[in-house]
Order: sequence, then C-alpha cells, then structure tokens
Amino acid sequence: MLDTRKTTPTLRLLEKYAVAVGGATNHRVGLFDAILIKDNHVRLAGGVRAAVARVRQHRPGLPVEVEAQSLNQVDEALEAGADIILADNLSLEHIRETVRRARGRAKVEISGGVTLERLPDLAATGADFVSVGALTHSAPAVDISFEIEP
Repeated sequence: MLDTRKTTPTLRLLEKYAVAVGGATNHRVGLFDAILIKDNHVRLAGGVRAAVARVRQHRPGLPVEVEAQSLNQVDEALEAGADIILADNLSLEHIRETVRRARGRAKVEISGGVTLERLPDLAATGADFVSVGALTHSAPAVDISFEIEP
C-alpha cells in the first residue's frame, strides 16, 4: 500500500512521515526521487515514448512511472520502457490485463477510485502497489490542546 502525492500544503513531509511510521510506503516524497509522467506531460512531449526518453536523458537512474487510463496507453508505456505503470481508474478486468501484460517488464500500481473497502479486490489483481489517497487527505486529525493554568 502506497500513499499518493495528494497531501496538505506545508504538511507534506509530516504526512509522508506518518504514512511510513504507520506501516505503509511513500509513493514518492518529491520530484527528486521518482518521475511520474501524466497525460499533460505526454501531450507536451509529443507522446509517451518521447516523454520517457526525455526523462531518461535528463534524470538517468530515476524510476519512471507512466499513468495509463486505457490498455492502449499501458502498451505504449511498456513499449517506451516505463519502470512502473500507473493503472488509473481502470476496471478490475483491465487491471488484471495490465498486470498480465506488464509481467516481467514493469511493476503495476493501481490508483484512482481506491477506497479501503475495495482493497481486497484490488490486491487480488496481482498488482505490485495500490495507492490510497485516504492515507493522507482523509486521515482524521488528532485533537490536541495545550492549556496553562495559573
């Protein structure tokens, strides 16, 4: 189980720390430890292959993850040499197919529409990671006060 990049402004490091202490894994801490290529990046670069090539040229050695919202995009990301496929809002059937296609070529992360209730079904797909935004954006706040009495 991974957290997501959806954190509270100015509290990112604290929320990432809380996730790690709680036993989950940080997806990435920032733009320095992994690259996530999303649809806007693909459009600006002129395609998945071009986006991955640019990242490899300018940030060699960093893991490259490509967001895919269809099986065609999964295939493009695999052909481009992505290290991780981010299966975003795919059906269980398409997630299972993504896992099958990526086996031995890339890891698969599930994201989008993930709830704690869906975790067992999502885990059963064989994906390597499941990102749960609720770990940070919906975590309950602790009620702490500091009172001084004379």
